[in-house]
Amino acid sequence: MDVALGGTFDPVHDGHRKLFERAFELGDVTVGLTADDLAPKTRHVERYVRPYRCRKRDLEAELAALAEEHDRTFTVRKLEVPTGIAVEPQFDALIVSPETEAGGERINEIREAHGREPLELVVVDHVPAADGERISSTRIVAGEIDEHGRLTPDREGREATRPE
Repeated sequence: MDVALGGTFDPVHDGHRKLFERAFELGDVTVGLTADDLAPKTRHVERYVRPYRCRKRDLEAELAALAEEHDRTFTVRKLEVPTGIAVEPQFDALIVSPETEAGGERINEIREAHGREPLELVVVDHVPAADGERISSTRIVAGEIDEHGRLTPDREGREATRPE
């Protein structure tokens, strides 16, 4: 099975790793990595996003170990538009998170309009951080949590003194 997923992945965290793990369980993986021009447009908040070449290097390092573990191949390709590579005919499945599921449905509409079969949309739930909120790159960049969802020392103190 040929599996696609896409994102900015800056920085890579345990939520992303769960997406990657599921993708490699299903088949060979192609990851669409947002181009420098597209990355800020796909963010829900204003924040710095590292250059494509840095994000690609880190992403490939993450994917290499999983690909080997699952005896699969992977490719990282530049995403220039939000619907990206998933509209291409070779893919069978698209890995999405709960907030990107609607985008996956839009991709299937585009595929069907072009006479292509819809992709199997595989929704992977979020990974919660230690505080019960989801792990996100934005929270990591803001210094709230680390890549594994552990609260930063400053946040631990505030969380511990928060009234019930």
